[in-house]
Amino acid sequence: MLRLVGPQAECLFDVGLPVEVAELPADLTALDVLLEDRGLLAPIEKSWAAPARADGRPTIPMDRYVRLMVIKSRTGWGYETLVREVSDSIHLRRFCRIALTQRVPHESTVRKLTRRLGPDVVDQITRAVIDKATRERRFVARAVRIDSTVVESDIRYPNDAALAVDATRVLAREAKRLRSLAGKGARRVRDRSRSAGQKLRAISRTVARRTGQAKTIVLRLTGEGGELVKDSVRETRALARQLRDHARGRGAQAKQRAADRLDGLADLAEKIARQIAQRLAGEKITDRLVSMADPDARPIRKGKLRAPTEFGYVFQLAELTENTRRGARGLILPAPTRIGSPNEADLLPDTAEEIRDAGLRPREVAVDGGFQPGPVAELLPDTTNTFIAGRQSTGNRRSDRRLARYRVGAEGRISHLKRGYGLRRSRLRGIDGARTSVGWTILTYNLDTLAIRGA
Repeated sequence: MLRLVGPQAECLFDVGLPVEVAELPADLTALDVLLEDRGLLAPIEKSWAAPARADGRPTIPMDRYVRLMVIKSRTGWGYETLVREVSDSIHLRRFCRIALTQRVPHESTVRKLTRRLGPDVVDQITRAVIDKATRERRFVARAVRIDSTVVESDIRYPNDAALAVDATRVLAREAKRLRSLAGKGARRVRDRSRSAGQKLRAISRTVARRTGQAKTIVLRLTGEGGELVKDSVRETRALARQLRDHARGRGAQAKQRAADRLDGLADLAEKIARQIAQRLAGEKITDRLVSMADPDARPIRKGKLRAPTEFGYVFQLAELTENTRRGARGLILPAPTRIGSPNEADLLPDTAEEIRDAGLRPREVAVDGGFQPGPVAELLPDTTNTFIAGRQSTGNRRSDRRLARYRVGAEGRISHLKRGYGLRRSRLRGIDGARTSVGWTILTYNLDTLAIRGA
């Protein structure tokens, strides 16, 4: 049962607190005023699925959950640290509407709610915040700067031999967990991760020796790891067939779900084995799988000296500001993304649609040289000054210098979000997890912007 707002979060201990302790810091006070608006919770209420029973166990209050997630994005804490720190802080408890006599929600509750609500609800709350700013805070978007960045996935650096170890381990682990559903005589999936790990360590020793035959030995060992993956895939599919054959009567749906789960993992492992075969054959690998745990992540080459290849997702950020002066700070729209390594033109239509749907008409736009003049003019027709670094000038040298400085600020804003709001890496897996993580980052940044603007 959904609860949007909880009971009054004060008790006798709260009333007896000194004034200096009871008052919130200035930044939390400004955020508290913004989050008082019940309209910000409307997307959660609209998206919440109707429970099977009207008298089911109630959720934690959603206003409390949103405030916890805002604190999490501002601090970069994990779920366990978030619960521990809020429990130990009077100011954070008062901001999150949790009395001293109440328990802070368990970390698993906050984590599962984040997954359940997903990215679309967070994006709708962000749109509601932007709408509130334009209606009530007199925010006027006169300029927009757009740039893309990579949000890394929470995975280790992938190589074929390591992926073979992961594939054999995951298939064996899931088969062991689901094998009992098939009853007696169920097919066993052997755990070949130890053998695959030995080959991975042998590759490390071979590379360290730096001999002339190192490449040949590495390819041979990698191919042997791929054969181990194929054997595990064959046994996993056999177990999935057994589960489907026994999917009758009581527990049929559970067996069918288990078979689907095993087949999905087998598909991923089979793709890893195919990538290894393509590498041995010298073929080009497209749409490379880089993780069994995060199958949506892809390798993305941006040419950076620190990390020429990153693994994760590309998001396009559009910041709308009231001016183009130095230090201009504005509101960021929900960021579009796609699986793979999309370029600027692929994501620009979604960004332009967000600007139109928000009812905003910036007069000036500044982007980098990755954008083409044609699509920018077509998708953002209301702008009077369009500056594309190295490609398109506004026709006025002074405006070019001003918009060039303004455009560089987009890179600074991305750096700010990565250092201060957790945009550097998504701890949630899958593209929906990355969108959820980025969504909370953008929402928290926008709330902070409005809090600073209203201070």
